[in-house]
Amino acid sequence: MDTYGGGIEREYRKQRKAPRSFVLGMGLLGVNGVVQMWRQHSTPSWVPVSLAALYVVLFVKMWLYLRRGRTLVGALGITAHRAVTERGRAWHEIYDIRAEPVPKAPASARKWLTFLYDTEGRRFVLPHLDDWQLDDVPAEVAALREAAARHRGAAWEPRPQVEALIRRRAGHRKAWERASVGGVVALVCGFLLWVVLLFTSDHPPTLLLFLWLPLGTFAVLAALLNRRWESQLPKAPQQP
Repeated sequence: MDTYGGGIEREYRKQRKAPRSFVLGMGLLGVNGVVQMWRQHSTPSWVPVSLAALYVVLFVKMWLYLRRGRTLVGALGITAHRAVTERGRAWHEIYDIRAEPVPKAPASARKWLTFLYDTEGRRFVLPHLDDWQLDDVPAEVAALREAAARHRGAAWEPRPQVEALIRRRAGHRKAWERASVGGVVALVCGFLLWVVLLFTSDHPPTLLLFLWLPLGTFAVLAALLNRRWESQLPKAPQQP
């Protein structure tokens, strides 16, 4: 546990329950998927078992995050405790703290998240600095930035070199996200093809359609999108 001092001590942790509609919706989605898979007698037993195991892992991780997750702020810096890990930065390593809206967030999901950006352009989310736990996330982050100003030893001002690193990492992150979406689309298409093959073939290629097709799609898209993004980036400004 980090020891903080200097009058800036803050702890952000779960004080309000997650919306029931969100938890219930996630639970029903997982149970329905497993049941539908299990009802298909021609489905290999490892498919519903793997899906059930995946949902168990996700729910355990979410439960641990809600129980253990917190953000600790002090004179030395910020530490984010997550489900099973923790990550921290000293004030001189912190470039910015930003409250960012979540694009196209469902009604029951969080609309605002808070990210810490370090001087290398990396970012990570600060647990419970969101609109599930706070009424006005941007105002809270603004107050936190103001209180932390004297501990940083530098003003909160843009630095072109760091902004270029943030844009670079954001582009690669978007490439990975789109590759993941492509993998999910490939999985759904593989499932539909598998259903058709159930009636037209004695041995549909389950492993190929449920595993290798989505993994291959993800790998190809990730490589292409990351290369495309890297080719479009301007060179980062040089340090004076």
